[in-house]
Order: sequence, then structure tokens, then C-alpha cells
Amino acid sequence: MFLPPPISVLRNKLAIEQCSVESLAKRYGTPIYVYSENRIRENFRRLRDAFCRSYANFEILYAVKANNNPAIAKILTDEGAGMDVCNPAEIWLSRKLAVPKSKTLYTGNYCTDEELAYGIQHCDRINLDDAVLLPRLLKFGKPKVLSFRINPGMGKGSVKTNVFAGPEAKFGIPIEKALAAYRIAKNAGIKRFGIHMMTGSCVLEPDYFEKITGILLDEAGHIAKKLAIQFEFIDIGGGFGIPYKPEEKPLDIEKTARFISNIFREKCRQHKLGNVTLMVEPGRYFVGDSGVLIGTVQMMKESYQGFAGVDITINHLVRPKMYGAYHHMIVANKFRQPTKYPINICGSICDSGDILAKVRPLPKLARGDLLVIFNAGAYGFAMSSQYNSRPRAREVLVNGSKSAIIREAETTEDLFTYCQPAPWL
Repeated sequence: MFLPPPISVLRNKLAIEQCSVESLAKRYGTPIYVYSENRIRENFRRLRDAFCRSYANFEILYAVKANNNPAIAKILTDEGAGMDVCNPAEIWLSRKLAVPKSKTLYTGNYCTDEELAYGIQHCDRINLDDAVLLPRLLKFGKPKVLSFRINPGMGKGSVKTNVFAGPEAKFGIPIEKALAAYRIAKNAGIKRFGIHMMTGSCVLEPDYFEKITGILLDEAGHIAKKLAIQFEFIDIGGGFGIPYKPEEKPLDIEKTARFISNIFREKCRQHKLGNVTLMVEPGRYFVGDSGVLIGTVQMMKESYQGFAGVDITINHLVRPKMYGAYHHMIVANKFRQPTKYPINICGSICDSGDILAKVRPLPKLARGDLLVIFNAGAYGFAMSSQYNSRPRAREVLVNGSKSAIIREAETTEDLFTYCQPAPWL
């Protein structure tokens, strides 16, 4: 029986920390997102300690896009994370949580002038996706520290359509144009610099991080020598993966940190970069496996195939439809029963793509069974929508035997709060 964290068996029931799945469903209703606070802290400390053992001048930013619930972000900032923010709403959240301007990095892409103005007002470090943004940014002032996002020409992701670098990616400056971008910035009077890239998405191989880090450091060394500038930080992004499938093994974060730190240190010596800060910005690694999505089977149907209709839909969890992503599932009230009945798990959205799992082997299902979907803490609620006029789900945080709502479920009325009739109707 495959039970990934934070699920365990407690008094013969499936539990998240010390709260049984059945009690959470009964108390808060379904569908609900449930997050384990202690798992988030454990994930953060594991990564932090692994890197700090290998490279002392190290900084962590939390990639808020993975899960923007203020309670989740506060857990990580309380642990010592800064924030990787990519739009005014995430910047606003960083200010709400009293994260210092010096501990945020604003990385927008295809920004409006309003976004650039807001970013430079509230963040000391600005990371531009292309040099063409610099003249527009300078209309609002000079950033204290300027960085450019570099596309190293290669990328990797667990899902083919979710790759953040390489020839087809919309992100970053092609590595062969990086020198020209920094020359423009230096000529504009910028004095303090960083450099950034995104390593990948949900990568589980330590060797890959070593290779791509070396590519960025070589370019940083080339730029530093040619332009006589000093980098304050080198940000290798996130991309640290978690296993979604039972057969996948967790990323060896100790080995990953050691590989990255060794190549980082070696390249800094080679290129005379000094004691530059190594920065990372994970999101999924911290919160992905901390969260589950709990739903209830509403209906069984035998058509040309068998279908189980649940109250979880693609407006709650769009990753299976958008990416073809796999999320492991278990039936909480039948977790000891054999999984020998293949079934399609679908939601109630009037859309042919509202299929959460196809021909998934599970116990014999019946109306009222509780379905638990794993690895829903990252890009789950954050990507949810009101499609098909369906309200978004409630979010709950668990700490030991305690649980609390950290975002209330939307109501039907909420869907239309900002609507108003045209005056001629």
C-alpha cells in the first residue's frame, strides 16, 4: 500500500498528521484542500540544512505561485524564507507578511508599466525577463539590485508542456544575448547586479542541477570579466522535484545540494566571482506533498466504460487536464481493500476533459466513499478556477490534532460579486 506523506495510518484510519481524513471531511465538508503544517516545515528544513552544510552563503526564496495562501506563505517566511514574487498581488502579500524588501525578488515577465512601477516601489531586487524592459523600468527609478533572467538554452520538466527554458520557452534572455543585456544595464548607471535562471520543473535527477548550474556560472563569469561587474547573487531558480507516481523515488536533496555547491564553488574560484550568494527559489518542493484534496463519490455509472463521479472537478484540480499530470489517489474508507477495479474518475463539469484519472485501479467504489488525491499542495488551489460556474474549494491547515480553515469555500453568490448590469439592460 503506497501512502506518501503526509498521510499515515492512525488508529486504523487514514490521517493527515493526527487528524483522520474522515473526521476532516465530516467537519469541513468536501471538496477540501488539506495541508500539513509540519510537513511544510520539514521540507523547508531538509532543503535548507542540505545546502547550508555545503555552501554557507545561501539564501532561499519561496516561489509564491505554487501556493499563495497567506497561511502557507507565513509558515515558510517564519522559517526564514524570502519570497519570489511575479506580480503585484504576490508583492502585496509579501508586504502583508512584513517580508523585508531586501528579501524579495520580483521576476515578472511581459510586464505592464503599472507592474514595473509597483515592483520597483516594493522590492529592492528586480529580475527582468528581457533587456527591452529596462528603459521602461527606469522611468520609475533605478532598482537597488538588477538581475536578468537567463535562458540557458536547455530545460527539463516532468511534463513536456511545462518546461521553463530551452528553445521553445517564453522565458528569459537567450544566453548568447546575456552579455549585451548587462552592458546596457551598466551603461544606464546600474551598480549592483544579480543573475538568474530557472533550472527546470519537478526534476528528480541531481546530476541535471549540477550541469545547468555550471552553464549559468560560466556565463556569469564571462559577463563579470568582460564588464568588470560583481554579482551579489546567482539565483539558479527552483525545479526541485517531488515524486508523483508510486514508482518514482524522491529527489536526493543532500546529493543535489552537494553537486550544486561543489560546481558553484569551483566556478566561482575559476571565474574569480568571490563569495557570491547562492540563491534558490523552490515552491513545489516545500508545499507539493504537504497537501491533499479530499472529495466524495457522488455517483457510479456504467456506460461504454465505468465512471465514478466525484465532487472534485477540473476547476479544483486542473493539472490532469492541462498537463496530463498523474496524481495518486486512495479511498480513505477502503484503504486496506485491494485495488483491482479499474475506473474512470470524473467530476461534474460540463466538459469532456473533466477526467481526473483514466482507468485507475481502485477498490470497488460506491456513493459516499472518500477519495484522497495526493500531491495537491502545489499548483492545486493556485490554478483552480470558477469555470462552469463552480465555486472554489475550502482550504484547511492541520498541525498535529489541530485543524483550521485558512481559506473559506466560495459560495454561488461569490461568483457574481463583481458583476453588474449594463445601464441599458
